Amino acid sequence: MAYMEAPEHTLEFLLSFDGRLHWYAEGYFVKFEIKRAAPSKERPHGLRYSLTLHGPGGKRLVGFDNAHGVAAVGSRHGRRQPAADHWHRTETDPGRPYRFRDAATLIDVFSARWSGFLPSTAFR
Repeated sequence: MAYMEAPEHTLEFLLSFDGRLHWYAEGYFVKFEIKRAAPSKERPHGLRYSLTLHGPGGKRLVGFDNAHGVAAVGSRHGRRQPAADHWHRTETDPGRPYRFRDAATLIDVFSARWSGFLPSTAFR
């Protein structure tokens, strides 16, 4: 299934976050790394990205990236998807495939995943 092309303003919004750290109470932070890349089998959308939530000690709690391919969950033969998009539930989780649709959906899904990890006191 091909990805849906994001409206240009949404893609530019996502790209503008490259290099940003957003700090929350109690030492939690979200880190954004997003760059354009040549479209390829692994990155058909032409983006290289890593969006991660870290705990007070810097440990990754959840993250979405496309740095490497991952096998489908439950795959008996460890087959990897052509696209490298995936997400990690923990620092040691090898990753689970994530189907990239567009920049807006990536932002929404990542926000929903990381906000569930933060204690309510982190939003002061």
